[in-house]
Amino acid sequence: MSPTRQDPGAARLLPLAHRQRVDWHDHPHHQLAYPSHGVLRVSTAAGTWVVPPHRAVWLPAGVAHTHQAHGPTQLRTVNFGRPVGGFGGPAVLAVSPLLREIIIALTADEAPSGRRRRDLERVAVDQLRQVEELPLRLPLPADDRLRSIAAALADDPADRRTLAEFGRAVGASERTLSRLFRRETAMSFPQWRTQMRLQHALVLLADGASVTRVADACGYAGPSAFIQAFQNAFGTTPGRFANRCSPCTPTPARPAG
Repeated sequence: MSPTRQDPGAARLLPLAHRQRVDWHDHPHHQLAYPSHGVLRVSTAAGTWVVPPHRAVWLPAGVAHTHQAHGPTQLRTVNFGRPVGGFGGPAVLAVSPLLREIIIALTADEAPSGRRRRDLERVAVDQLRQVEELPLRLPLPADDRLRSIAAALADDPADRRTLAEFGRAVGASERTLSRLFRRETAMSFPQWRTQMRLQHALVLLADGASVTRVADACGYAGPSAFIQAFQNAFGTTPGRFANRCSPCTPTPARPAG
């Protein structure tokens, strides 16, 4: 990974086509990345975040990252010269209706300038000091055995093998793997697998898959169980989420830069 340094200015709108990637890069400033439509997968060396339209990700200065769109996505970024909110690293944040409108205004084609812009930026900073940080990161384990399990589940999130069964495949006891998962991800194995499945569900829904298909692909017993888990995690149903991901008016994608 050889990230490039980007400095695209104070704010911008970058339309991305389905599955379009923005390669590894970092910024000299802190950045708030917000998909007003579509779903954005944000990856760093420490893990992955899948960000739906009612969420944003805070990326500190100097943290190398890459983006991938799922569904036609409108990526809006606002840059800050100093830390805001006391976040210790990359973080997924809840976006209030007011913060959403400010981000959209700052990244519009005819964005305000001068005093009006400074006023909006001050309100954005105030909102960021109040927003809730959400536990939506999927940490990437370092241990080779855990990485093998993570790779197997990435290939098939519906894989229902227990940790003991995975242990027999990778040559480690269930107790050892359980201890390693907690040490390296700060999650139990069931928590990590649930997080991975929910992230995969966000991607599939943005791709246009039905709720029934997503439930099956992510290993849930049925649509009802999936809908309940999804609503507990994201505060909305999969159907409402899928509708929110669809852009109101398609926007042609520009080359990512």
